[in-house]
Amino acid sequence: MAGCEGTTYRSSVPSRPVQLTVDTRAGIYVHFVPANVGACLIVDAEGYHFNKQTLQLTSTDYYGYAGVVAYVDFNNQYSAFDLCCPKCISKLHPCEVDGCYAVCPLCGEQYDLSFGYATPVNGISREALRKYRADYNGAILHIHD
Repeated sequence: MAGCEGTTYRSSVPSRPVQLTVDTRAGIYVHFVPANVGACLIVDAEGYHFNKQTLQLTSTDYYGYAGVVAYVDFNNQYSAFDLCCPKCISKLHPCEVDGCYAVCPLCGEQYDLSFGYATPVNGISREALRKYRADYNGAILHIHD
């Protein structure tokens, strides 16, 4: 057991509550399904953003530090990450999603979302985006910390 000491990962991004629910049977989310690789949903203070449409947050929605991106990765699985760059730690300048990358507007680091890890690819940052749990039961996606 001594070999496991100190292996707990701690993100540089401040911890904030995350509690989001997406019903993939609902109107704008019908294409946000595991078969649609590369589909991405962004949730921030303005609401849920998908396919150039925005839905309001509810009183029970919490979206982390700088917002959340939920992404259907190349393994047809949902992944969810905070949009705060762990190098810049800016709540006011969240990463922007461009294809399979989340890109920091301040330092330019790109985080690869394609396989569900959000690891940096330019070598500027040494840390992946803060990851959240994304549990899917066949119709409802729950994103939480």
